[in-house]
Amino acid sequence: MSSIDDLFARLKSEGKKAFMPFVTAGDPDLQFTQDLLKSLDQSGCHLAELGIPYSDPIADGPVIQASYTRALNGGVKLDAIFDMVKTTTSEITMPIVTMVSYAIIYRQGLDEYLAQAKAAGVAGAIVPDMPVDESAEFAQKCREADFSLIQLITPTTTQQRAIEIAKQTTGFIYYVSIAGITGERTELPTDLLENLKWLKQQTDLPICVGFGISKPEHIELLSPVADGMIVGSAIIRKIAQAHPEEGSKSKADVIAEVNSFAKQMLSAT
Repeated sequence: MSSIDDLFARLKSEGKKAFMPFVTAGDPDLQFTQDLLKSLDQSGCHLAELGIPYSDPIADGPVIQASYTRALNGGVKLDAIFDMVKTTTSEITMPIVTMVSYAIIYRQGLDEYLAQAKAAGVAGAIVPDMPVDESAEFAQKCREADFSLIQLITPTTTQQRAIEIAKQTTGFIYYVSIAGITGERTELPTDLLENLKWLKQQTDLPICVGFGISKPEHIELLSPVADGMIVGSAIIRKIAQAHPEEGSKSKADVIAEVNSFAKQMLSAT
């Protein structure tokens, strides 16, 4: 069992749901990312999703796209990200999964990316631009390495395709709450709970919901059905204030603000 499998088994036995913050690696710099990950772990977050900056993200809205641009303009590189993660995972308990474009994995080489990620202590990868039809080879390599390959299901995914995606997924399913890009939403779709209930009847995998979740009320709505909730844009918007061109807050103040928000969301689980 992977560390993600162990985590969800423990949470289920305790009757709890997972809260997963999203953080862009290297925005505004890798030291900040490391300090924030450690702080979020101390606050009780269950997992962390670490975005690997990419120039052409497939599903991210303007807030996360801007964070990727800031990180890339700052010169962040994949090797440096893995070096930072390696020193971080030795000091925290929450698993880290990467949100990474398949273009990056392919360019690095499937075996090489997997080896680097495992050596850094990464528990799994979310690969939003890898179709299930083309995922068999990487999925097999991930299984052999006990590395979770987390795939996405959206509201427009057909039921048969959703079942096929679940078969190729390990760790947990990332359920996209809306048909669109990442970003904070005031309201979540009215059919979301019914879609989740149907999916839970098709798989034993935990299901975590992302896209649009931005306030405790969303957590409370989803907790009876979902196994975990992922929050990205609401956090990245706060992190942007630590960048000299975006805001005037100190990095320490921003970390404190993000943790205060995370604790509010955790309390709703």
